[in-house]
Amino acid sequence: MVYVKWVIILLFWACVGAFLHYTLPQHDIVRVTDTYTRRVDPGENRWFWAQADVGTDGTLVNRDVFFIQTRRAGEDVMVYRNEDTGWGWPPYFKFDTSNLQAEASDLRSTSEAPRWAVLTHYGWRNEFFTIFPNAVGIRPVDGPDVRIIPWVNIFILTILAAFIWAFWVRWRRFKRNRINPVLADMNEGFEAAGDSFAERRGRFGRWRDSWKSK
Repeated sequence: MVYVKWVIILLFWACVGAFLHYTLPQHDIVRVTDTYTRRVDPGENRWFWAQADVGTDGTLVNRDVFFIQTRRAGEDVMVYRNEDTGWGWPPYFKFDTSNLQAEASDLRSTSEAPRWAVLTHYGWRNEFFTIFPNAVGIRPVDGPDVRIIPWVNIFILTILAAFIWAFWVRWRRFKRNRINPVLADMNEGFEAAGDSFAERRGRFGRWRDSWKSK
């Protein structure tokens, strides 16, 4: 039972970590190489697509999606989708997909004359399931070695850790003051009932033995 308990705890925190890693903003230093639009038919991976642009028909089975093609500082290729999040989840309230696509197009450059930018996004890239991270912002920077401090992530994780700590402290206090005394009383009741049953059983055994002696 102890192993099962720890497995459940580890699985729970692994799910929490994966959820936060997917949802919280991430920053990549990139060089934009191309921007384009592609018709997409979401299938089994539909959970990893956002939605149609706010104000358009969101009931279509397929739709046009903006993409931003980049190379990171280490020359790794990374492709981002560019979709509105609207009022849905994650709560980025992104409505400026077209503007962001125009900004990314304006930052296109070549390896001979690179122009570097910080591209903020959420989500994962998975080539097997055709999953792309969603770009939510882009801005030019001086070079690929610029240091980005994730203030938003630090703030959110600090608030979350404080909330978890406060909940844990109150739960332990509630368990100590309310649950443990009840369990102790129940245990004493069971022990008393067991002693009483054993005593009655002993008296019955002595009465039965007395008849055997006759």
